[in-house]
Amino acid sequence: MKFLSVAEFAKQWNLTDRMVRNYCAQGRIPGAFLTGKTWNIPEDAQKPIREIKQKLTDNQLLNILREQKQMGLKGGIYHKTQIELTYNSNHIEGSTLTHDQTQYIFETNTIGIENKNVKVDDIIETANHFKCVDFVFENAKKELSEKMIKELHFLLKTGTSDSRKDWFKVGDYKKMPNEVGGEATCQPENVKQAMKDLINNYNATPNKTLETVIEFHQNFEKIHPFQDGNGRVGRLIMFKECLNNNIVPFIIDEEHKMFYYRGLKEWDKEKGYLLETCLSCQDKYKAWLDYFKIEY
Repeated sequence: MKFLSVAEFAKQWNLTDRMVRNYCAQGRIPGAFLTGKTWNIPEDAQKPIREIKQKLTDNQLLNILREQKQMGLKGGIYHKTQIELTYNSNHIEGSTLTHDQTQYIFETNTIGIENKNVKVDDIIETANHFKCVDFVFENAKKELSEKMIKELHFLLKTGTSDSRKDWFKVGDYKKMPNEVGGEATCQPENVKQAMKDLINNYNATPNKTLETVIEFHQNFEKIHPFQDGNGRVGRLIMFKECLNNNIVPFIIDEEHKMFYYRGLKEWDKEKGYLLETCLSCQDKYKAWLDYFKIEY
């Protein structure tokens, strides 16, 4: 009998290499066996039947995102959202990884960088952000909580150089004062109460709209509860809450970066700046949904 490699089987059935290895390890591909560290798969092996682990929600996009994640589907809206959200959110915060490098890490779980010095933290935070996006999809329909927000920060910053600093609290609120764009933020001793009030007031708001979600984000960034990673955690929360409230989500990209910063700064005086920026980014995401023929 002829045997296929993991890569050959993955290509044949449009799966990721990682998913195929998992199937083999779980015994879900009959006849597959290890030679050293290499899996050998019978050429007539069938694609394992996908296990449905989550019930369908009232949000078609969320159902598709979850389904494509479980399938390991390449080239769909899940694949595109992961890469675009991770690349753009990290890039806004100064990551030196290119879009192609971000995509390569997501698709291969390896690093392909030539003739260029890249910060290890940029690579770690990229891999971590992919986990954060999956966490958002898994928990999109749950009520927002401090525990959930801290978990996002923990996932994002684990393994970074910051996590090795005694004064930096991964997955917990800041211990030292910080600024954002030269503006003062909430003092560390006041953060816990400020976050509790913000979340309680937000959750108590009925019929949340896009403006409700954006206003939460602006207040979150004004508090700046973590020592670092606030922008990325905040944008992940916005994406989650859009899915939770059946609002088309959006990704703040490089094109809108300066408008986004201006909108955050001017929110108390003029909400239109940030609203228009987010609506413009939402239109871009809607165009992707149209391309993939996903209703919204």
